[in-house]
Amino acid sequence: MNRFLSLLQFSDGLFPAGAYAHSFGLEACVQAGDVRDAAGVEAFLRAFLENAVAPSDAVALVCTRRAAASGDLTSSLESSLAACLTLDETLDAMKAAAELRDASRQMGRQTLRVATHLPCHPLLEQFGKAVADELTPGHHPIVFGMIGGILDWNALEMTGAYLYSASAALVGAALRLLPLGQLAGQRIVWNVRPLIAALAEEAQNKQESDMWSFAPALEIASMSHALLDARLFRS
Repeated sequence: MNRFLSLLQFSDGLFPAGAYAHSFGLEACVQAGDVRDAAGVEAFLRAFLENAVAPSDAVALVCTRRAAASGDLTSSLESSLAACLTLDETLDAMKAAAELRDASRQMGRQTLRVATHLPCHPLLEQFGKAVADELTPGHHPIVFGMIGGILDWNALEMTGAYLYSASAALVGAALRLLPLGQLAGQRIVWNVRPLIAALAEEAQNKQESDMWSFAPALEIASMSHALLDARLFRS
């Protein structure tokens, strides 16, 4: 139960990762008139999950958990750290839009900052030093996956929680951008549950070489966000 409760803590909307400050391109789509209602938000969310978050972030998450879990012995700590650093570099290269890349970095560093003030682990300490020295970007899925491996979170539950948390954050942004109402927001989250479950299951046996992302419209929206005259979100 303690493991599950720690997963809830790190994936909860109250956790200070900073997700509330980002719309991941949704704000630009709303201002352009491409997303106007609950149906548009749900379509955006499904594309966000299927073409960006699940095939790249979720796969990186699972691979990092696997690497971190194998680093319990001092002799394997160095190889686990090397694997996590490589995954972090790969994920950074896959995020073409600077705003999406920076959002993931900021959330990762915030999560790492909190995690290292809780009962820490040598792997997190060394990774944190590499981030502080600007040797690695410190993306959110990598940090989350490392914590999952260290705390022995169930891999499927961890992936589902990560995808759910990302979905809830995006719906929360939509509620601030559009006159939808809380009930409409909850309907969107309810509707994407089967998709989250399927994507979480699909990620379980993936390797680093299986990571991909193809969401050009989302990336263009994220890039154009910086040019908006008025912005509520950082991305």
